[in-house]
Amino acid sequence: MAEIEEKTEIELEYESLLVHLREAHIDTFRDVFFDLHNYEQSEFYLELEEADRQRMYHYLSPEEVAGFFDSLELDPEEYETLFDAMDARYAAEMLGAMQYDNAVDILSEVSKEKLTSFLTLMERSDAQEIRKLMNYEEDTAGGIMTTEFVSVTSLMTVREAMRHLKRMAPNSETIYYVFVVDTDRKLAGILSLRELIIADDDAYIGDIMVERVVSVLVSEDQEEVARIMRDYDFLAMPVVDYQDHLLGIITADDIMDVIDEEASEDYSRLAGMTEIEPTSDSSFSTAKKRLPWLVGLTFMGMITAAMLTTFEDTLAQVAVLAAFIPIIGGMAGNSGTQSLAVAVRGIATGEIKDTSKMKLALRETGSGIITGLVCGLILFGIISLLYQSPILGIIVGVSLLIAMTLATLLGTLVPLVMSRLNIDPAVASGPFITTANDIISLLVYFSLANAFMSYLL
Repeated sequence: MAEIEEKTEIELEYESLLVHLREAHIDTFRDVFFDLHNYEQSEFYLELEEADRQRMYHYLSPEEVAGFFDSLELDPEEYETLFDAMDARYAAEMLGAMQYDNAVDILSEVSKEKLTSFLTLMERSDAQEIRKLMNYEEDTAGGIMTTEFVSVTSLMTVREAMRHLKRMAPNSETIYYVFVVDTDRKLAGILSLRELIIADDDAYIGDIMVERVVSVLVSEDQEEVARIMRDYDFLAMPVVDYQDHLLGIITADDIMDVIDEEASEDYSRLAGMTEIEPTSDSSFSTAKKRLPWLVGLTFMGMITAAMLTTFEDTLAQVAVLAAFIPIIGGMAGNSGTQSLAVAVRGIATGEIKDTSKMKLALRETGSGIITGLVCGLILFGIISLLYQSPILGIIVGVSLLIAMTLATLLGTLVPLVMSRLNIDPAVASGPFITTANDIISLLVYFSLANAFMSYLL
């Protein structure tokens, strides 16, 4: 109930802001607007019509707009449309005032023409920092780090470091950690802001700093960076080159975006899609992204059809066998997908180590045997009661037991093998595993049926 009231209050505030915006109550608009959180400012901005956005640009400076642009997350086409309606010089100043890593994320989504124009129009120092960050691969530590951080030298006193910190803090993304470098700009240590505040003013930074620093290489994959920051509960992590020169830092808010991105990506691949699909995509774009997997699965489905043709005589002799094909195939697919989800999640979170892979495979196989045995016994009882055919019940029950056992084993081994080959295990998608298990379950089912055909007839 409180959440509904809070939402209604925000909506009313947005309506009031819109009135001040349209009636040119500039001072009132600015007072109310800057009382909002940056996220709320960005939400208000996204709800505006283009004419109202143009009024905002007149009431707010590029630096002030940059404050809430850091919170925007739009599709590439939406950024193109947004910048088409914004004055190029205004947009360049705004992008230059943003946190550099966020500005890079936006500029990587716009056309080359706009990118070149913005970099030409913005301040040279801002353009240089942005160009530097754009040279790094997108999904690496370098691609998500920011160069806006505070560092001090080990030869400074605490008093000098505090003075330096006050001077640099306004242009830094975070100051919870103060990184210490030597005269060659190599990472030498770290201090928390708390440790710096309580230290003696005349103490040297080199004497009070923590020399053991966990850092990541600029080329490290962002997923591994996220795992390290999660394990160590860091608010920020230093990024270094192969010679330990401090290049930038990765903050917790950037890692939250990475975790969300990686989770969405894994979910898409588990669903048999090659990439995350924006809701703004057209039908054609959506179909183009999904077709590769679906075409591949179609050919795999043809194998299933060919197998049914092979066992056509068996079905002709005992037609009731066809009634249990969906049950066996569906249960095998479901159990295989469950094991797949466990394995992919364990690999993604780092819970599965080399030493525990065999243990996981044995556990999942054991689970497949137990669940297959229980479900097989239930089907045996139902079939024996309804069809008065214990032999048919045995065939279906044993087929289900074998199919579910093999499905759980396959669902575990496939992602483990793919991870070993440095292939994203999420590519072993649910549809792929389900189709593969259909083939296996049909082969097991009809092989048993042929073996016991004389008893069935």
